[in-house]
Amino acid sequence: MTRSQLVVAGLVVLCVLFLGYRRMAIAGDVRKTPIPAPTMDEPVQHSGRETAVFAGGCFWGTQSVFQRVKGVTHTEAGYAGGKADTATYDQVTSETTGHAESVQVEFDPAKISYGTLLRIFFSVAHDPTQMNRQGPDVGTSYRSAIFYNSDEQRKVAEAYIQQLDAAHVFNGKIVTDLTPLKGFYKAEEYHQDYATKNPNQPYIQICDVPKTKALQAQFPELFVPYGGH
Repeated sequence: MTRSQLVVAGLVVLCVLFLGYRRMAIAGDVRKTPIPAPTMDEPVQHSGRETAVFAGGCFWGTQSVFQRVKGVTHTEAGYAGGKADTATYDQVTSETTGHAESVQVEFDPAKISYGTLLRIFFSVAHDPTQMNRQGPDVGTSYRSAIFYNSDEQRKVAEAYIQQLDAAHVFNGKIVTDLTPLKGFYKAEEYHQDYATKNPNQPYIQICDVPKTKALQAQFPELFVPYGGH
């Protein structure tokens, strides 16, 4: 089922969406405090620019979280994991391309570390224990994935997943794919900043607004209004 179908389906589907989201282990009203910080992180950098790519279900919600994080300078919704010639929404939603709906996060490593971004990703952006789905969205394009673009990012992410699993932070085992980034392809323009531009849409209200509220509650020192960097 596509998101457009979910949006227009009415009260019955809204109930399904609500119940699906409530099952997420990281829902804002379920987890009141953030998960533990990573014990391993990248070395402190005092200047420069770095990018990270995360997939955590619908890219609308993932982008709406990271674009409100202090130290993040730019975000783009897009596709990663497949080939350039299949990086379109219509093809990706066919679940045959290998792509995951992803968000590329550009950040200032002097203001926020890669490990902190991972902490936000696992705390409020999605449920890393759901295999090939997030709430009501089902398919490999909605899988949990980290696309690393350096060996340092791989080491930090791998160690953090092991740390969280060993501490039994979640009710189930983390199923997040850890994959080298071979290419990130920007999504169609109408997908960019979608949750921010359509805050009253039922899907956004049910599935994405709680994530930004959880970000503000769990990481108040890192939360900034959209456009307030």
